[in-house]
Amino acid sequence: MILTKAQYDEIAQCLVSVPPTRQSLRKLKQRFPSQSQATLLSIFSQEYQKHIKRTHAKHHTSEAIESYYQRYLNGVGRNGTAPVLLELANEVDYAPSLMARIILERFLQEHEETPPSKSVINSMLRDPSQIPDGVLANQVYQCIVNDCCYGPLVDCIKHAIGHEHEVLLRDMLLEKNLSFLDEDQLRAKGYDKTPDFILQVPVAVEGHIIHWIESKASFGDECSHHAYLHDQFWSYWNSPLWRDCSVLHAWEHNPEYQVPSDHRPSWDRLFGPGLVIYWYGFIQELDCNRERGILLKACFPTDIVTLCHSVA
Repeated sequence: MILTKAQYDEIAQCLVSVPPTRQSLRKLKQRFPSQSQATLLSIFSQEYQKHIKRTHAKHHTSEAIESYYQRYLNGVGRNGTAPVLLELANEVDYAPSLMARIILERFLQEHEETPPSKSVINSMLRDPSQIPDGVLANQVYQCIVNDCCYGPLVDCIKHAIGHEHEVLLRDMLLEKNLSFLDEDQLRAKGYDKTPDFILQVPVAVEGHIIHWIESKASFGDECSHHAYLHDQFWSYWNSPLWRDCSVLHAWEHNPEYQVPSDHRPSWDRLFGPGLVIYWYGFIQELDCNRERGILLKACFPTDIVTLCHSVA
């Protein structure tokens, strides 16, 4: 689903005043029935994460932490089975899983001889049965299962969805009889930053040469896309020697070939131009780097042209 910047801004504006709940997502779907639920969920999650980053600091002052902890103690003192932590998180507009982390850390500081390590905290959040207090364990569990944007459950789901789309892309490449190397194979060869797939024989898509394909199981908004460009995409493409096929051929097929030291390409900058697939769509105006070597699509391209000029 490709949206214009104006369409995206309209959706994002609707999220400003709604809590990050599944009920809000259902209302969003009713408001924008022409958009897929997967696209709306991705936008919903990304916009809420931006909000949390902007407001994170105010929830982590010593005064705020102590206030939240005392409210938690008072709440469970009155009714230990009520969703005290979840309601507190919603009231102060903070992610339930992150509120659970604050209270868990504060509890362990008070009841343990040594400050809890990050790994211990993460382990308890993944498995609340490890928390040495039954009431708090139940409160943390309620926060984890009701958080649709943060927490170990969401992380697990995102990882599974990302892997699922990489497998889907692999199957499509095999179906088209395209030869490729995946990320694991590239790392075994000594590459550092790598796309998901390198095409061993480049193809053309919409008149643009493609050497690699990156799978993103998310919506491509301005913030995430610019971060990916900086951290990943430009480093995949930006080799001053990728066009010099004779140099690359000589170096790759003869380890003894001596390329001048100031021109020798590094392992993670040999890939040339490529394709990024945002499976849940992207903002149309972001697809502005085609002539510089980065092509965006919202699905696997159907018009792949191989070197023999036939449609795959």
